[in-house]
Amino acid sequence: MKSPYNFNYLPPTNVGINEARSIFLFHGLGSNEEDLLQLVDIFKGNYHIFSLRGPITHRPGFAFYTFEEEGKPVRDVFDKMISFTLDFINEAINEYQLDKNKIFLMGFNQGAVVSQTLALFLGNEIAGTIALSGFIPEFVKNEYKKDHLENAKVFISHGEFDYDFPISWGINSKEFFEDYGAQVTYNSYPVGHGVSPENLKDLIAFIQR
Repeated sequence: MKSPYNFNYLPPTNVGINEARSIFLFHGLGSNEEDLLQLVDIFKGNYHIFSLRGPITHRPGFAFYTFEEEGKPVRDVFDKMISFTLDFINEAINEYQLDKNKIFLMGFNQGAVVSQTLALFLGNEIAGTIALSGFIPEFVKNEYKKDHLENAKVFISHGEFDYDFPISWGINSKEFFEDYGAQVTYNSYPVGHGVSPENLKDLIAFIQR
């Protein structure tokens, strides 16, 4: 891979390379590429799993973009990151012989922002997009093209007591995707900014479908 991204790759060991589905993971602010692997433990050995590390240092870990305040990414940094991430996915498709129709994008916090933005470019060409406690930046809603959303499969979840990213942001994401014809599964849970066992059960079911 020529991409500047650092990442963990777990290959399928129980099924053929060309038969396996793929999951691309994007962590939250201040975390790293190890963080979300626990959420997809059930899929290890049967899926290609790529877990990317954000390119920006943000102690104690990393970030995918900088921001003026919560909910407002710095535009030029964000645009470049999305471009690099699309390049990474396309390079991985070629190098690891991935079936694009069997790809899932999944992120939490900043990673959910990344996943939902990537869906504007890949949504109905891939198997699904999973956004855990995220949002869609206003400039993405207003200025990015929306060419790949009709019938795209999107799973959005949010904590009802999330004081980092208000639940209204998750509801807004749901309505945005629905307005453009996506097939949205939306669930809220009685938790804060995190992934509850019930949330995990539901997102696994979404992938397995």
